[in-house]
Amino acid sequence: MIPNETTLAGKRILLIISGGIAAYKSLDLIRRLRERGAEVRPVMTAGAQQFVTPLAVGALSASHVFTDLFSREDEQDVGHIRLARDCNLVVVAPATADLMAKMAHGHADDLASTVLLATDRPVLAAPAMNPRMWMHPATRRNRATLAGDGIFFVGPAAGEMAESGEAGEGRMAEPLEIVAAIERLLVREERPLAGRKAIVTSGPTHEPIDPVRYIANRSSGKQGHAIAAALARLGAEVTLVSGPVTIPNPVGVRVVHVERAEEMRDAVLAALPADIAVMVAAVADWRVAATAGNKIKKRPGEAPQPLLLAENPDILKTVGHHASRPKLVIGFAAETENVADNGRTKLERKGADYILANDVSPSTGIMGGERNTVKLVGRDGTEDWPEMGKDEVAERLAALIAARLSV
Repeated sequence: MIPNETTLAGKRILLIISGGIAAYKSLDLIRRLRERGAEVRPVMTAGAQQFVTPLAVGALSASHVFTDLFSREDEQDVGHIRLARDCNLVVVAPATADLMAKMAHGHADDLASTVLLATDRPVLAAPAMNPRMWMHPATRRNRATLAGDGIFFVGPAAGEMAESGEAGEGRMAEPLEIVAAIERLLVREERPLAGRKAIVTSGPTHEPIDPVRYIANRSSGKQGHAIAAALARLGAEVTLVSGPVTIPNPVGVRVVHVERAEEMRDAVLAALPADIAVMVAAVADWRVAATAGNKIKKRPGEAPQPLLLAENPDILKTVGHHASRPKLVIGFAAETENVADNGRTKLERKGADYILANDVSPSTGIMGGERNTVKLVGRDGTEDWPEMGKDEVAERLAALIAARLSV
């Protein structure tokens, strides 16, 4: 998707890059910010210069790179004070454990920490460090202190670390996620869903047969993830409950990863109360009543063992009739025939306000594809939407939701 080139037009971002391996991501962050029209002024600590060069940072930012508190050239007009004030937002990415400690305790022994102590602008920090450092009580205290002081945070994420064999929470948020957080802080566009909570489900569920086999379907999660992102862009606080997918988490969204239908139901109920529920996930209707503890072996000349199935929870129906039912409940109906009729039956049975029904016959290419054709089934009739990209379907649905909730 081509970024909106005017999103951050006229905004000045002071980017402080501190000394961690995640500093290499700052190069992409600079590019993403400039794509959106922002002016980026970089400050680099001595540690940051061990990982990326001022030459590379300066080339991408098209700006002078500030590195030295005692620079004769930069400080002749009290440069650190000018830097601290002449911006719309200070972004610290990566924010190392050391720099977070300095921020929390008011140290000012280099240019970065001095600027942070002198600024009166909002500050957004993207922590990045080894998982044990992130979980250390001292770092947790510092993080809580900074949050209490009004510092905003994005990340860290969980995953593999740069160090071999290390994994856990501590990865710096991806550049696009940091950009989304910056836009939420700086962009003053209309956000009609600000203050609203939304729950979106996405992807398939995998119902285990034995340790290596499962019942599933061909859902990619692309439509559900796109809807979660679209709602977040309109200001909603979104919880996305996702089954097993191979696509990235959408930015600006809280994601809960699950595998089975029962886990998805529990995660959805835990996210209530909410204003909006959009149940997009293609949940398996059935599960194996008793999962085998070991792989079921094929025996020559013998018929396969019969699988006794049990019905999975109906998550849309559960939400549609829940005591804490959201104000707007929307479901999807993946059909191969009688699309509109089956969608209307589902609308009544599940207690939904709308059903987006689509034809997922193999010839349509919708399952796993990039485009979708839906029928919006409501209590007052059915509306045919033209074929669109899944992002376009998401934007149109998000706009409908905002309009409905504004009444």
